[in-house]
Amino acid sequence: MNTVESLGYLKGLLDGLDLDNKNGAKIYKAIVDVLENIVDDIDDIHEEINAVEEQVDAIDEDLADVEDYLEDECCCDDDCCCGDEDYEIECPSCGTTFSVDADTVDEGGIECPECGEYLEFDLDGEEEKTEK
Repeated sequence: MNTVESLGYLKGLLDGLDLDNKNGAKIYKAIVDVLENIVDDIDDIHEEINAVEEQVDAIDEDLADVEDYLEDECCCDDDCCCGDEDYEIECPSCGTTFSVDADTVDEGGIECPECGEYLEFDLDGEEEKTEK
């Protein structure tokens, strides 16, 4: 028996005892009234929980759409995270090859660790330029 059915059974027992003319009847009826209020409150809470669940599901769907959009807009073709890719650079002055990360490329340039020549990066995908 669920709570609503149990409460109905209790009310039926109370009515069947014919306590209307006795002193304890008011107490029993007050207890049943409180139980009815508790059942009503629990029903309201269940309705609110269902509404929140629907909102969370909608937010989850929206987030999935945003994730799909961001994956489609990724600037790289492999499974790397944008910005974590390393680039091999060869200094045109001394021929030293070294690696730089995407953040360094975004900064626009770096000094060669071997000869100190400043290498400027073209962010349009062209080879690096040197500048003195």
